Amino acid sequence: MKNKVHILLVVLLVLSLCTAYAENVPRTGTAGAQELRIPVGSRGTAMGGAVISDVTGVEAMYWNPAGLAGLAGTEVLFSYQPYIADIDVNYVGAATNLGDFGTLGIAAKVVSVGDIEITTQNDPDGTGQFYNPTLSVLSVTYARELTYRVSFGLTGTMIYEDIANASASGVAFDVGFVYNPGWHGLKVGMVIKNYGPEMSFDGTAFDEPIGDGNVGRRNAATFDLPSSFNLGVSYNFFENERNVAMFSGNFMSNNYSNDLWQGGLEYMFDGRYSLRGGYQYSDQDEYLYGFSFGAGLVVSLGSTDVAFEYSWTETETFDANQYFTAKLNF
Repeated sequence: MKNKVHILLVVLLVLSLCTAYAENVPRTGTAGAQELRIPVGSRGTAMGGAVISDVTGVEAMYWNPAGLAGLAGTEVLFSYQPYIADIDVNYVGAATNLGDFGTLGIAAKVVSVGDIEITTQNDPDGTGQFYNPTLSVLSVTYARELTYRVSFGLTGTMIYEDIANASASGVAFDVGFVYNPGWHGLKVGMVIKNYGPEMSFDGTAFDEPIGDGNVGRRNAATFDLPSSFNLGVSYNFFENERNVAMFSGNFMSNNYSNDLWQGGLEYMFDGRYSLRGGYQYSDQDEYLYGFSFGAGLVVSLGSTDVAFEYSWTETETFDANQYFTAKLNF
């Protein structure tokens, strides 16, 4: 009876949120802080992002914080991605299970755009000076198993963007649930991502002379965060003592762009060797992403498991995205 009540509450919440987070094509491109949407980790990206219902460890802090509740022991994760247009994305995180209290994690994502030469009206070819935009995201996650079947997670994120003489800061929240009925690995997950107040830029870049040697500062327009509602399901369609094959699917309802459908497959042998593939679909014209694949290997060093993972994602126009990830669990 208790589990049925939890399921009913989840269904009602899903129905209410689907109305609030519906596809909003006319507002495409109007949200800021897009670094929040850059995925992290090789497993999730290899499966096309379809891991909302089945993700654990530090990687869950990005995809669905409720998945962090399933972490055993302590995990540290490092991920590097040479992103599009020579942009680098570095991600590091750590999480630990604190028993009955729950699981805590902290992570940082830094997006480095690289050096950009300053140009002005008088020097359109460049002044010889450079600036280096940096986009930083610091996250703290708490997760806990509410019941044997239901897990809950909450992530609070601090956002900081520094572009020449202008900067912006803000906060965002992710809240997620995972329901595990205990049948053939079936899991259902949902998460609201990037919910928070508007942001705006400020700084000396907005200063301008107003006469008599005085300087005034213009007010920059505010912008919203790229919020979304995500619903996912996963199922082990083949499983024996040493082999597990899983299918997973996600639906992402974006509040500031077209909706997104994601699908993924994962085969794992002996709990240590894995092959993954995925695909993302959107009816948006010239959508950037498509097929993806990846692999993983876990090596035991004493009482510590070390995982090395890689993924590749098809990317239109730009070079394909690649993700390199290392995880330590002890």
